[in-house]
Amino acid sequence: MEEQKFHYATVTEAITKLKEQGYTHEFSLEGDHFKDGEEIFPAAKFEITDLYRYEGPSDPADEAIVYALASTDGIKGTLVTGYGVSTDEATIETLKNLHYKYQQEQQG
Repeated sequence: MEEQKFHYATVTEAITKLKEQGYTHEFSLEGDHFKDGEEIFPAAKFEITDLYRYEGPSDPADEAIVYALASTDGIKGTLVTGYGVSTDEATIETLKNLHYKYQQEQQG
């Protein structure tokens, strides 16, 4: 797997830098779609363009992942997930599909 181009010290720094690169939407994932306020976007149109994984200094359960996401029609945003967050099956499946597409891109 390729090395990430950047690694930011904190989740906040990663989000700030990604916003500077045009990732302006702050997504939450609900089932098979992303939400930003009242706007809803189908997750199937998005790909992970980068991701950053963070672990808490003393507890791996404090892990968080920052996703940089871009859609086929140019919408860009971030999604932050925490380790072990209780999510429904559709949400878990959506994240798995996004990860699969990302891994295929990295290998290609």
